[in-house]
Amino acid sequence: MSSPSPSSASLADALRSAADRLTGVGIPDASVDAELLAAHILGTGRGAVQAAAIRGDAIDAQDARRLDELVSRRATREPLQHLTGTAPFRHLELRVGPGVFVPRPETEIVAQLAIDALSAAASPAPIAVDLGTGSGAIALALATEVPHSRVFAAENSVEAFVWAKENFALVGADNARVAFVDLEHAFPELNGQVSVVASNPPYVPDAAIPRDPEVRFFDPAAALYGGEDGLDVVRVVSRVGLRLAHPGGSLVIEHGEWQGAAIRELLTADGWRAASTHPDLTSRDRATTAIAP
Repeated sequence: MSSPSPSSASLADALRSAADRLTGVGIPDASVDAELLAAHILGTGRGAVQAAAIRGDAIDAQDARRLDELVSRRATREPLQHLTGTAPFRHLELRVGPGVFVPRPETEIVAQLAIDALSAAASPAPIAVDLGTGSGAIALALATEVPHSRVFAAENSVEAFVWAKENFALVGADNARVAFVDLEHAFPELNGQVSVVASNPPYVPDAAIPRDPEVRFFDPAAALYGGEDGLDVVRVVSRVGLRLAHPGGSLVIEHGEWQGAAIRELLTADGWRAASTHPDLTSRDRATTAIAP
């Protein structure tokens, strides 16, 4: 990037124009999205884009056209992460796109609960299982942040499994593996040996309509909807978790803010102990944990 010339434009002007367009269609933090799209096009970070704009650097005509194209797509509410091809999750940068659920910041809290439980496990090589791993976010966070563990991830969607395999290869965690398998029958060889079972299952009731267009139109339905009450897959995770976990092992399940009481009741009825619900950073109930008998 350099000073504007007849064949280029001011980066700051391009960013302002992009942010104005995105604000006009109701996208929150539109300036952030504009900067991240520019960073993607220019092959740099958001901070470098901000610095270049302050310096008065230019963006050449070809990059300006590419930015305009991506802003037009973002204005249709296509997810930012689909446009850049990546999603941040804790210390990871994961590959995402159509067919896989885009990991959210609130799931980082769920991962932290699982990481804490795995770190505290009284084993030199504790085992964790992520049921319905999607992009691999929780599993790869566990594997990289608790490196003495062994992590197994299960996914039953072909489209999501492709993304998970790519992320497992990209991260290169030797202590983790992902399998394409029905969740009910995941990892029978681990029965009674697992210290932490974690899951971010689909939990939206079938009749509910997600508010955000990015979710409603672009996240895969199989990763969103969990039956009439949203808890069909939670019931599967509870049963499978009881099979996999050793006595005293932990279960960590993400859910909607209104579902904590129902999930505590479900888990307790199944035989789990000490079911407890935990808030995310916005003080909304986000995860429920329990201990295997």
